[in-house]
Amino acid sequence: MKAKLGLVVLVAGLSLGGCVVYEPVPYGVQPTLQQRFDRSWAAATGAMADEGLTITSQNRSAGIVQGERGGIRITAALETLPDGSVQVKFTTQGTGSDPALIQRVSNSYDRRMGR
Repeated sequence: MKAKLGLVVLVAGLSLGGCVVYEPVPYGVQPTLQQRFDRSWAAATGAMADEGLTITSQNRSAGIVQGERGGIRITAALETLPDGSVQVKFTTQGTGSDPALIQRVSNSYDRRMGR
C-alpha cells in the first residue's frame, strides 16, 4: 500500500513539472500623442545639440527645428502620422567640411529614442 501511495505521489509530482504557467502580458498606459511628439521633439533638438549645432529656428506647431554648424544647416521635420506615430525626417542644406554630420545627428536621434 505504501508503495502504491508513493508511486501516486511520485507521478503526481512529476506531472506538475509538465504544467506551464505563462506570465500575464503587462498592459501599461500608452503615451498620448502629445507625449510622443514631445519626446521626438526633445530627441531631435538634443541630437542637434549633441553634434554641436546651434539651433537657429524652432516652430513646434509646424514641427520644424533648424540647426547650423560650419556652413551646414540641418532641418528636422516632425510629422504626426494617421496611426498616431511621429515621423522625423532630417534634411541638410549647404556645403561644409563635415558631410557625415547629418548621419551623426540621425544616429544621435536614434540613441535618444532608445533605438
